[in-house]
Order: sequence, then C-alpha cells, then structure tokens
Amino acid sequence: MAKTFKYVILGGGVSAGYAAREFAKQGVKPGELALISKEAVAPYERPALSKAYLFPESPARLPGFHVCVGSGGERLLPEWYQEKGVELILSTEIVKADLAAKSLTSAKGETFNYQTLVIATGSSVIRLTDFGVEGADAKNIFYLREVDDADQLYEAIKAKKNGKAVVVGGGYIGLELSAVLRLNNIDVTMVYPEPWCMPRLFTSGIAEFYERFYANKGVNIIKGTVATGFTASSSGEVKEVKLKDGRVLEADLVVVGVGGRPLTSLFKGQVEEEKGGIKTDSSFKSNVPNVYAVGDVATFPLKLYDELRRVEHVDHARKSAEQAVKAIKAAEDGKTVEEYDYLPYFYSRSFDLSWQFYGDNVGDTVLFGDNNPASSKPKFGTYWIKGGKVIGAFLEGGTPEENKAIAKVARVQPPVENVDQLAKEGLSFASKI
Repeated sequence: MAKTFKYVILGGGVSAGYAAREFAKQGVKPGELALISKEAVAPYERPALSKAYLFPESPARLPGFHVCVGSGGERLLPEWYQEKGVELILSTEIVKADLAAKSLTSAKGETFNYQTLVIATGSSVIRLTDFGVEGADAKNIFYLREVDDADQLYEAIKAKKNGKAVVVGGGYIGLELSAVLRLNNIDVTMVYPEPWCMPRLFTSGIAEFYERFYANKGVNIIKGTVATGFTASSSGEVKEVKLKDGRVLEADLVVVGVGGRPLTSLFKGQVEEEKGGIKTDSSFKSNVPNVYAVGDVATFPLKLYDELRRVEHVDHARKSAEQAVKAIKAAEDGKTVEEYDYLPYFYSRSFDLSWQFYGDNVGDTVLFGDNNPASSKPKFGTYWIKGGKVIGAFLEGGTPEENKAIAKVARVQPPVENVDQLAKEGLSFASKI
C-alpha cells in the first residue's frame, strides 16, 4: 500500500530536523508531513559525534542532543513528532526516487507519494575501500557520520585502552577526533598528504599554531604522505598502516576522515546539478516543480559573493532548511520570502581551543594576536583582504562579543588602507566596525 503525504522530508540529519520544526511553526496539519530517514533515531545534532559523544567522562548521549538544541532551540524527541502529527518513518532507506511521478520507493518495497519533496539527504563519507586501498576492510577501521559509527568507535576506544590510533586525514574530522582520542589517553598519529592541516580553510600561519599545539598534547603528525595499505592480525583486526613514503605505523585502531560526498545519486538525470550538488534558487527550489534541496546537497546562489556555492556545514544545514520551508508555505499563499543572504560560517572546538571563521578565505592575509601554542590562553586571528577590503575573518579563543565583531567585518567588508596597520590593530579593528 502506498502512503501519501502533502510534504515529505527525505533525510534524517540536521537539515531534516530543522525543516520539520519549521513546518510545525508554519502550521502544518496532522498527517500532512512525513520525515523518512534510514537511521533508527530521530534527527540529531551531528557535530556532537566527533566531540562530546566520545568524551572519557560524562559523554553526550541521545536523547540529549536531538535537534534543535545545537542552536539553542527546543529538543525534538520522537514524542514531539507524534504531538505535531508528523509521521517519523525511521530505519527506512529510499532506493528509488521518481520525481516525475512524485514517488519514493524504499528498500523494503514500500511506496511513499508526495506533493512537495524536501531533499535533505546530506553527505556520505568517502571510504578508503572506494579506492581499493589494500586491507581497508580490516576490523577497527572507523568512519564517522552517524550515531552507530560513533558507538562502534567509542567501544573500540574503551577496548583498546592506552592503545595506538592512526588518524587518516587532516581536516575537521581528523583534528577533532585526534583531540578526543588523546583525551581518552590513546597514542595518536595523524597522517595527511597536504603541507598543513585544514588546507581548505587554514593558511599555513593558522595551521602552524594548531600543529604545534597538537604536538604539545602528544599528537604525532606526519604530513605529505598517504595511507596506501593496512595489515590485519589473524583475528582480522587492523595492526599496521602502510604509508606511501615507506613508513609502517602500528595501530590498534584507525579513524579515517578524508571528506564526504553529497548524496544525490537517487536524483541523477532528473534534476539540474552544479558543483556536485542539486542546483537551486535562493528559496532552495530545484528546477523540478515542488522539489527543494537543503544542506550539503544544495548548490545555491550565495548573494554576498554573487556566485553559486555548495556549503557543507551545520549552520547552513539549519538555515537552508528553515528558508526552504518558509518559501514552500509562502508560495502556497501566493507570497514570497526574503532572499537567502548567507554569510559563510565555520567553527570547531578541540581540547580547550575554539575557533570561528566568517566570510571568504581568498586574497592576501594578515595574521594578528598571540599565536604561541604554549600561551595559557592563546588568542589570535587572520583577516583575508581582496580588492582593498576585508572579506574574511578567523579568530581563535574569541569571546562571544569578539566573534560577533569578526562576523560583522566579514559581512560589512570594510576597506583597508594600510595592511601593516591592520596587523597592529588586530582585533580592535573589528570592534570598531
């Protein structure tokens, strides 16, 4: 039997949860909305998985971090969906989408029909097995995307007390998990091919601080090479990581964080795509009527820079979902919503560090502040300057007020007369804007 809904949200991550909340705010009627997720739990704040979920003391657990607590909102427990008349369809993988027929088919053969579809499928992790890396299917090689992944990693950390871990990748996941593994007293070696960590965002100057700070915390960093193979013990558990430069590292467990891919394959050939995502307008509407895409999978007009972009970050996942649902409901009333005017924002927390970045990281850079990793409270930042204006700002160790100030700089894009003067002024430049 086919089930029919006015609205279907496809996905179970951050975007999906925030979209459901916005539908409820907009007065969706009981029975009109379904949320279909392949995960077994209601939508939750994914960033917790690489941080508090793996803490040695008082780790975060569901139902503590269901959406929308990450942005200071209410916690949407499974009961909330019931109360609002939203059908929460969990442990259900959709294997076929027919956008022309407005129908979705699950792995179990169920059919779900809709009038309006919100695609919130997010990303899948890139696996070393995708590239045929030798031995990459050994036990105790972990990836982190869903709560099940985090549970398995947590159990391994406990089982391999004081053991050795190799972290493959120097991006978000690599840095956050290396920190949390050290907190668990695991011996950590990070391996990545780039000349410095977080190269998509960090300058060499920013990266140098974090690499030195991590080294001081006992993290061994190997740059400029990659893992080319793994050897396993007789029980099938990973025991060695082979590097391209010939080195062999002992490992009781391996964590891989080498990026993700937007999950758009269900819609290939049915919807216009660009830059790896589904192309949308500023309301997150695709070129197919009544089909919207939000979060990681959307390539949307970034008004501030007058270009199409795809953004993989929790802040945009939340805000794009809310924008799409407001647009859907406004269109039904013959109205329009304000154009999505997003300021790119990224952040991370590890050890007792916390950084925020706003804007665009192109152009010349100016480093300011105390970036000595041995300082008791380091506070430093970077401005990006292009066309004589500051267009991006990064700050480590900022107060809420200081972080607001750098966000304002990135939004306002003030002119810069003298770069040396900007370096001297540092944070005080932002607080004057």
